[in-house]
Amino acid sequence: MPPRTDQLSVFPAFFRVEGRVTAVFGNGDEAFAKTRLLMNTQAKIVAYTTAPQADYHSFLIANRIETVRAAFSSDQVKGAALVFAATGDAEADRAIVDAARVERIPANAVDQPDYCDFYTPALVNRAPVAVAIGTEGAGPVLAQMIRAQIDQMLSPSLGKLAELATRYRKPVERLVPRGVARRVFWRRFFSGPVADAVSAGHLPQAEHAADSLLHSAHKVEGHVWLVGAGPGAEDLLTLRAQRVMMEADVIVYDALVPQAIVDMGRRDAERLSVGKRKGCHSKSQEEINDLLVQLGRDGKRVVRLKSGDPLVYGRAGEEMAAMRAAGVTYEVVPGITSAFAAAADFELPLTLRGVASSLVFTTGHDLTGDVLPDWASLAISGATIAVYMGRTVAASVAGRLMEAGLPPETTVAVIENASRRDRRLMHGTLKDLPDLEHRDELSGPVMVIIGEAVAGANFEQSEPLVRQETAAQEFARS
Repeated sequence: MPPRTDQLSVFPAFFRVEGRVTAVFGNGDEAFAKTRLLMNTQAKIVAYTTAPQADYHSFLIANRIETVRAAFSSDQVKGAALVFAATGDAEADRAIVDAARVERIPANAVDQPDYCDFYTPALVNRAPVAVAIGTEGAGPVLAQMIRAQIDQMLSPSLGKLAELATRYRKPVERLVPRGVARRVFWRRFFSGPVADAVSAGHLPQAEHAADSLLHSAHKVEGHVWLVGAGPGAEDLLTLRAQRVMMEADVIVYDALVPQAIVDMGRRDAERLSVGKRKGCHSKSQEEINDLLVQLGRDGKRVVRLKSGDPLVYGRAGEEMAAMRAAGVTYEVVPGITSAFAAAADFELPLTLRGVASSLVFTTGHDLTGDVLPDWASLAISGATIAVYMGRTVAASVAGRLMEAGLPPETTVAVIENASRRDRRLMHGTLKDLPDLEHRDELSGPVMVIIGEAVAGANFEQSEPLVRQETAAQEFARS
């Protein structure tokens, strides 16, 4: 059975090295680099070097690092917690690692993966917080690029904030109930007034804010977030959505939300599927409303996860009304709606100077009634129309729009599973749209975009909406 591509060949871990010997062998840049990395820790560094280069020598003296000027012998590795072989001589480095392995000491030989029991990471140091980046040999340049990005993301004061948190851990364990209340306390500690005061360098103010938070944390009110999961790609989820999903006790999700996004929530959060799909209604909207209200009243922190954006065909209005009536607090976290993702996949301008200055969102079912919607007249003036859930009524949509006066040659873009790896793009004209109803293989959500601006899309990765008949099919029909 072939190995899974999402599995690591190494196990990330942090070694305890405080006060323990870490031995570095070598004279030049590689030994210097390993020693500098170890200076981020409280390890007892011992440099074994016969003739250190000038800058390395100066560094060892300036930092009062114990230096042993002697040729290598196997006794030198005994008692070490870690061994770094960085002499620049491959054979000598292998001998050092062999000696360490005899003593069952983890060792690392520079640029020799087979002689590395562990890899040294690119490190972001906010002691006591550390972020280590490893690439399993893909290259130090990649690791350093990632390190630079993370370094910019993390506040320089994060270490001081984490240090303050360690002082409050025991009082929190004593005063704040385990579970939701304690989790919410720490969320607020690391992202509210306490963190702000630490960042500003006002430690007494930070302690006062932490004390206030501690004495008000015994009871946590329920809260609901109406979260847009986006069109399906995990990396289109917003940062705010990711944050609240990690805070949730319960995740209530629709059928169209991919499991990969549901799994991005907190690992021990309860997950409740309330998926509503055509012909498979597991819960009515009223039942979902009641569920959200009850969870909120029970003090739960709830993420109501909806495909796309909650406020675009997501029935959020009914859920918000129910929670307002029940006195349950809530917040809307916007998401990327499918029309935008579909347009991005097609490189399609939804508005285009001199061609389309307005955009209409609708469902295919809006065009099946006896009365043509008022907005249909906009189509004649060049508006772009984004049709959600339109596959099964494509013929009716096309017929009604042509009846309203939209030319049959108007360009149409159709996409299944917008933004996802398994997306499928098709193009044609308004008169071709009825063929969509016969595409039974389209089992995912389908978006149809209609209008003059659609002609500016990139159709290189798209297939014709109307499939060409084979010669055999043409002969059978004749």
